[in-house]
Amino acid sequence: MSEFLPDLRQVRAFVAVADEGSFTMAAKRLCLTQSAISHSLRALEDQLGCRLLDRQGKKTVPTPEGEVFIRRCRRALAELEHAERELDGLKRWGQARIRIGAPHSLCHFLLPTVLREFRDCFPRCEPMVEAGDTTWLISRLEEHALDLVIGLGSEGQLDEGRPLFSDEMTFIVSPAHPWASGEPITPESLAAMQFIVYTRSTQTHRLVEDWFEQHGIRLRAPLVLGDMEAIKEMTKIGLGSRMDAWWPCRWVSFPSNATGPSSPV
Repeated sequence: MSEFLPDLRQVRAFVAVADEGSFTMAAKRLCLTQSAISHSLRALEDQLGCRLLDRQGKKTVPTPEGEVFIRRCRRALAELEHAERELDGLKRWGQARIRIGAPHSLCHFLLPTVLREFRDCFPRCEPMVEAGDTTWLISRLEEHALDLVIGLGSEGQLDEGRPLFSDEMTFIVSPAHPWASGEPITPESLAAMQFIVYTRSTQTHRLVEDWFEQHGIRLRAPLVLGDMEAIKEMTKIGLGSRMDAWWPCRWVSFPSNATGPSSPV
């Protein structure tokens, strides 16, 4: 197989035409002439030995071969842009932008204080925060859409990150619940409890399910309620329990002996 290494300008021209659907718009986007774009595309197609673009009405679209090639092109360009940002960051540490991903609870309760201190230390650096589930945020990190993710992790994930601290999960119940007054928490009472969750797809819920499974406790199907305020209200009036870290749960008292799985954050 012959060695193939396309010119980066050809790749950028191809991606621009595919994105814009027009040679004219691609030329404007890259600040080039339309003839330069056409020449780059012809040279690239000659190298590959196939057509990459075709006309559909007034629009230019990738051919099946073009669809295959463009996926690799986008990945290559994204890697090059990421490398450029990393090199720029090394030259201008503390003077650039940092994109942080974190779960909603961390964004609400922990990050504000941390970001205030960060801004004091690096006033010329602009932090941008994106909230979401840890698993989804890690996928964003792998796509180079984020620079840093802070969230719950298991021991198996620590090869890809660094533990900051160990957090402890707590049973959150109504102040009127027997657990709040110190009644022992037994496997039977856990199995009978109605737990309320924000969504079953979060890293927190997966850790909780794994912990119960390891201890041989079969739970009732959780009540999924995609609204944190509603979950708080239902817990306060005794319609269920929630497992969470202690720091976002200052709105309700909980017993010191009601602890569950701990996990590095």
